[in-house]
Amino acid sequence: MARINNVSITLCALLFTSLAFTPLAQASEQARASAVQKTHLVKTSEHKNNAKTNSKKSSKNATKTATKSSKSTSKTKTKTTLTSSKSRRDKTKPMKTAAVKLADKKCTVRKGYKNKCLNASAKPLALSEVHKARMQKAQKTAMSKLMNQIGKPYHWGGSSPRTGFDCSGLVYYAYKDLVKFQIPRTANEMYHLRDAAPIERSSLESGDLVFFRTQGRGTADHVGVYVGNGKFIQSPRSGQDIQISSLSEDYWVRHYVGARRVMTPKTIR
Repeated sequence: MARINNVSITLCALLFTSLAFTPLAQASEQARASAVQKTHLVKTSEHKNNAKTNSKKSSKNATKTATKSSKSTSKTKTKTTLTSSKSRRDKTKPMKTAAVKLADKKCTVRKGYKNKCLNASAKPLALSEVHKARMQKAQKTAMSKLMNQIGKPYHWGGSSPRTGFDCSGLVYYAYKDLVKFQIPRTANEMYHLRDAAPIERSSLESGDLVFFRTQGRGTADHVGVYVGNGKFIQSPRSGQDIQISSLSEDYWVRHYVGARRVMTPKTIR
């Protein structure tokens, strides 16, 4: 009887224990499940937010990239247009190299003096009627003074009709009152005169000075005045009279060094 009672007590205790702990276990399992569910919901919402942020960033980056590419494309098109227009303009302009420019000018090089250059391709400027009249009057006056001395004897150092003339004295007498600047007294100084423009032999006009080097003194040691038709008036040397000579004579061709123009619309009085 005692064993039966003990067994009964033990069964009762086990039954009570199982009844007491079953609800607790179920409650804990439900709590864990709800916690897991909440965690899953939080992670899902975070993933959605991150996805939205990334999509916004990617769209902004795409917009910036597209803007930059469009700007660079427009700049490239503008540069290409400018380059093509420049090339078209350059093609329409005639190309003139430094060598051609130098060839257009004929320069006279003189030691110790500034070079004088004549533009060979330049055309003579058209003069007004007033300037033409003044030039013609000055040329006529100079030629008249020179022609009136033909036949007079050469006189070294002379510069007047009373004493006679040497070559540079004759030129000094003809032009001293017709031009604004002072005419030098020697042939070499006249040749290097800054106010006198160098002239090609093919462009000589009446009144131009023609220079020669006959004795090797300086660049030029003899001067005459061109009177037209290949002729010039001069006072040659001691023992000879003032006369008209031809530039085409062999002697003068061999000793010819150049020509200068002293009478221009800017230099005549």
